[in-house]
Amino acid sequence: MLINSNLLNKYGAETVTVQPSETIFNEGDVPRCYYQIVSGRIKLNHYDEDGKEIIQSVLIPGQSVCELMLFVEEKYPVNAETLLPCEIQKISKKGFFQLLDENPDVSMDVNRFLSERLYQKFIMMQHNLSLRPDVRLIGVFNYFKSYSDQKEKYSYEIDLTRKQLASITGLRIETVIRTIKKMDSEGILQLKNSKIFY
Repeated sequence: MLINSNLLNKYGAETVTVQPSETIFNEGDVPRCYYQIVSGRIKLNHYDEDGKEIIQSVLIPGQSVCELMLFVEEKYPVNAETLLPCEIQKISKKGFFQLLDENPDVSMDVNRFLSERLYQKFIMMQHNLSLRPDVRLIGVFNYFKSYSDQKEKYSYEIDLTRKQLASITGLRIETVIRTIKKMDSEGILQLKNSKIFY
């Protein structure tokens, strides 16, 4: 967990249960709370001018949801939608900043997490500029694997659908499917019962 659950509770956090395909916040909403995932997965997305979904990220337990928006006077640039049933700890912006003020070590942990996430995001964006679909996919795989303790080759399961991978990379689903098969044959990843291990 980015921030200890008991510490969040001490500063007024509540735990909410959210069903799949529900919205935590919408693009254009004003950030008012800090959200931390206890269980489940949440995607951050937006829709382009043609109505095509672009997935910015998929967040897992222990991660926070768009916490950096609490530090600026801007509206959310993305939607946050649940992919699975989720338990989320939610604390007001005021409570969150009080927690950081009174716990400098936690504040440092949050800064470190933000810096790491931004670094990995920059790397993924660089990969997404490539014309090669395998380079784009490797960028996404490295991004998600960086938040895991699984560092060995083929040890990390990419828990994303081919459609979600297409939305993240800007590739067509057919291209993602074809490229993943090619990457499997080249030993870059392993396919086991259609699941991707990287």
